[in-house]
Order: sequence, then C-alpha cells, then structure tokens
Amino acid sequence: MNIGLDMMGGDFAPLEAVKGVAHYLSEQSASATLFLIGDQQTIEKLTADHKISKEHIHIVPSEEVIGMHEHPTKALKEKQRSSIAIGFNLLATGKIDAFISAGNTGAMLVGSLFSIKALEGVIRPTISTVIPKEDGNTGLLLDVGLNVDCKPEHLNQFAVMGSVFAHLILGIDKPKVGLMNVGEEEGKGNIQAQAVYSLLKGNKHINFTGNVEGRDILTGKADVMVCDGFTGNIILKMAESFYEITHRKKIHHDYLERFNFENYGGTPVLGVSKPVIIGHGISKGVAFKNMILVAQKMLEKKVLEKMKKALVE
Repeated sequence: MNIGLDMMGGDFAPLEAVKGVAHYLSEQSASATLFLIGDQQTIEKLTADHKISKEHIHIVPSEEVIGMHEHPTKALKEKQRSSIAIGFNLLATGKIDAFISAGNTGAMLVGSLFSIKALEGVIRPTISTVIPKEDGNTGLLLDVGLNVDCKPEHLNQFAVMGSVFAHLILGIDKPKVGLMNVGEEEGKGNIQAQAVYSLLKGNKHINFTGNVEGRDILTGKADVMVCDGFTGNIILKMAESFYEITHRKKIHHDYLERFNFENYGGTPVLGVSKPVIIGHGISKGVAFKNMILVAQKMLEKKVLEKMKKALVE
C-alpha cells in the first residue's frame, strides 16, 4: 500500500513530519510505502539526518505551500504545485491509496470533497473524533465541524459510518449508538432531534440505544455519539482544553493524559472513497506516526468498502 504524506503542512513541518515517518518505520506493523510530498532538498536532508532508509519512501517534489489562513478553494485552484494539491492529484489518479496532512484544514476538506468521489449513497461526508471513556475504552463523536447544519438523513448516515469505523478501527463489537440530546427520553429535543431519533430507531445497520446527554459523553452509555457539527465541534474543543488546562496546572493523571490528541493522530474524513486523514496544525512526531497507522489500518480493514456496503444495503 502507498500512503502520501504532506510534509509541509503544520506549524512544525517538515521536521516533525519526518520524525513521524521515522517513528512509523520503526514500528513492527509498518507495511506501507510512504510518498513524502514537499521541498525535496529539505526532506532529503532531514530523512538522512534521521537515518530513514530510502527503501520505504519516495520523495515527491512540491514547489508551493498552502498557508494555514489561505482561502481553501482559491488556494487549491491557484497553487497546483502545492503539497496538498499534489497529494490529492496522486490520490485521485491511484498513485497513492491514502493521503495525510496537518496543513490547511479547509483545503483538505475541499480536496476530499472535490478531488475524489464520495462513497455511493453518501449525502454528506463527515469528520469524527475519538473520545476517551472513563472505563478505559474509547468512543467516537461525529460530526465535529464539517457539517454545522444537518438534516435528519445526514445524522442517520453519520451513525452508520461511525459504527463501521468504531467496529473496525476502535475494535468495538456491536458499538452502541447514541443521539446527543438535551434529555434521555424519546420525545426530548427540538424537531430535528425527534426526527433523527425515529430514523435511528428504525435503522437495522446500527445498535441504537437512545438519547445521550452531555454527562454521558465520557461514560460507557454509548460508543458512537451522533450530533451536528456545530454541537460536536464545541464538545471537541472543550475536551481538548482538558489536556491543556491540566498540563498548565501540572495535574497528572493517566486518564487525563488520554485527552492528548497526539495519541490518536488525526481525523479521518468518513464518506469519501479513499482514506484522507486531517491532522491538528500543532501535530508533532507522535501524531504523524499515528495518522499513518490509522490510514494503514483503514486500508487493511477495507473500512470504506464496508462502509459503502452498509450504506447501500
């Protein structure tokens, strides 16, 4: 399998991306050939400094970089020689099987939606985040920002895609699906929430267990928690602050350490035909390594093929 990596994306690129490559190739489970897209001279020097064998990497030169604050659509159109644009071209033409970047999130989302096809039957792709549970397990929350306004049909599909991902990647057997709401009773919530509840209740492809409230997010009540991207992004940013605050206050606890986003790598775009992983702009080596591992696992487990099957049946 071939996995492409934008070496120029992120606040600490390309050094931390190279460190991530070195960490990944030291893993026993590493089985991918990595296509490193970026400034050739810099990448060659850094990979040599980190004693990375050329056997498992290909350097793909790029002459431009899409900045973090550039307009995504405009930048992708005007910067065809950028690392992100080249990455999506390689993905669309089948030269790589997955693409990873910690660069401009908007450009990654635009590239995902327009450079490669959505899975058959998908109305809207979604992005998710892993939630560390109090009991030591992990859950999945989606959407977390891609779709701030959603129709009930969108959330119904998010539940299916999230269930497939949670089963194959997080290793959860028959993941319990919960709908984020203001109360646990069936009739709770606004008109949208009530309509979504009916769809999820009748969906044979998921294990729907009812509504979940904010206090349930970190417990074992649901493994896959579904909401619109507006709500999900607020929850995500609040969860990220747990780790930041505890570190500033020098509070150390194994559970709180699990809120470190580096442990999970990046966010996969679910609902497009090939794996695309979006990393945090401040990603360092560990995060890049874990992003590559997520992409590898998605390919090995044929996650997107099984997601497509669940959606069209």
